[in-house]
Formats: sequence, C-alpha cells, structure tokens
Amino acid sequence: MIHGEGEAEEIAIERLRQPWLRGCDIRDDSLHDHSDLPNQTRTLPIRGLAGKAILVTGSSTGIGFAMAERLVAEGARVLIHGRDAAEVDAAVAKLGAAAAGATGDLAEPATAQAIVDATIAAFGRIDGLVNNAGIYPRGILTETTATFFDHIFAINTRAPLLCAEAAIRAFRAQKSPGAIVTVGSINAYCGLSNLTVYSMSKGALMTMTRNLANTLGPERIRANQLNVGWTWTANEDATQQREGRKPGWQNHLPLRDAPTGRIMQPEEIAAHTAFWLSEDSAPVSGQIYEAEQFPVIGRG
Repeated sequence: MIHGEGEAEEIAIERLRQPWLRGCDIRDDSLHDHSDLPNQTRTLPIRGLAGKAILVTGSSTGIGFAMAERLVAEGARVLIHGRDAAEVDAAVAKLGAAAAGATGDLAEPATAQAIVDATIAAFGRIDGLVNNAGIYPRGILTETTATFFDHIFAINTRAPLLCAEAAIRAFRAQKSPGAIVTVGSINAYCGLSNLTVYSMSKGALMTMTRNLANTLGPERIRANQLNVGWTWTANEDATQQREGRKPGWQNHLPLRDAPTGRIMQPEEIAAHTAFWLSEDSAPVSGQIYEAEQFPVIGRG
C-alpha cells in the first residue's frame, strides 16, 4: 500500500514519540501478536490521584489488582480487598507501603462497611471507591433457581450499593468530595443466554450509577460506570479453555470479536479506571462508559 509523504512523516514522528512501535506497522489492524506492546502507554501523570486513598473491591488478583497497581503508580494509596487472605497479603506485598489489605465476603452485607472502615483505618480517610468485585457463573435459561439468582445479585448488585453507601457516609463525615467507579459489563445491554442473571445484575448497576450521580452531584461526589468488554484474566482463560479454546487463544481472535485480533488486557481497563477516579474526568458524573474495542450499540 502506498501512502503519501505527509502520512509517512506523521507515522515516522509517532514512532519516535512511542519507541515501542518501532518495527510494528501501526496501520495494520490485522496484527495478532501484541507481545511487543507495553502494559502502560501513558506519558503524563493523571491529575488528582497522588495521596488519595482508594478502596478497590476484588483487587487481590486479575483486573482489580491491575487497577490497584496503576493507582499506586499514580501516587494513590490502595486498600486491597479479597476473600483469600493469602492472595490479599501477596498483593499488598507486591505493591509495598502504599497498600493495605482486608478480607471479606461481599455476599455478607456487613462486609461493605467493614472494608470502608478498613480503608479509613489504614489511611486516615477514603477518597474513592472502585466497585470491581463480581462473579459470572454460567446458567441455563428455564433452570434458574432462587438461590442462584440471589447469590449473583448479592455480590454483583447489592454489594456495590452497600459499598457506595458506606463510602458516601465517609465522604460526608470528612466533608470531602469523592469518586465512585463501578465496573459493569457490556452484557448489561443484553448478554448471552447462559449469562441471563449476570447480565441483569450488571444492568441494574447502570440505574444505580445514574441515580447516585443525580443525587450526589451538589456534594461533589461523582459516580461513573465502566461497562467492560472482553478482558483477559486467569479465570477467563480457564473458562475459555474448559469450553474448548486452545492456550494462547486470547491473541488469535476473529476480528469481528476483537478488531485488534486480541482480547483486552487488565492494564488497559486499569487505565480507564484511574481516569474516572481522577480530577482529569471531573466534574463529569453519571456516565456509562463502554470500555470495548467496538461500538456496543448499533453495530452493523
């Protein structure tokens, strides 16, 4: 393919600015191997995160840990939460002095207040909450039980609200602004037949986020939501391999499913989370932001 001199010059300049792109044709959308790309592509620090105390639920592993890692890199202090004490301790050890840990099962209503209290005990205050913890068990349409439904909604829907309410009480007690970022899913708009209850639980979060933002705006407490698309985690890898995909599947996807040819990485979602917690996104609130590689609505 022949490109004009102006376009060639722009590409050359971009490669100089971003040296990890040297040897990689940035015009080629069909590339499948992205191991040469860095985990983080930021060039400037995000405003307003240094020194802030952030609670990230479900952050001992996976996307949540990537969020915590990014926030610490931006100068924030992070409360790591998980159900497994060994995993929490390992995550805190990796992050160093800027992190503290707390365990608790979000299926238990009291856990929400407990981990907000733990954040305040560790850092003296709380400035932000990331409702990241969630579960996505498969189901069978026409065979949903009340127990199955209630368990998913307890963790995916009730717990984010209870965590948000505990954080809001703390923000008010501190007389401070605050930021709440809730992790939803593009499945909230419909979802697969084996994820009916999960999709419903994430759809409810969109209403919660808008309601909180509408109510709390005058107090400078913001609430936004990331509807996250297909992202690699160890759990997702295990699920996909159980369902028949071969190891390395995440880098060899049909372009219809992933226009870059690969699944998104936790570090990429973490970057969006940091932005929505930061002053760089203020004063915007009540937004449902789709972190996906393609338009979710109206795609032909």
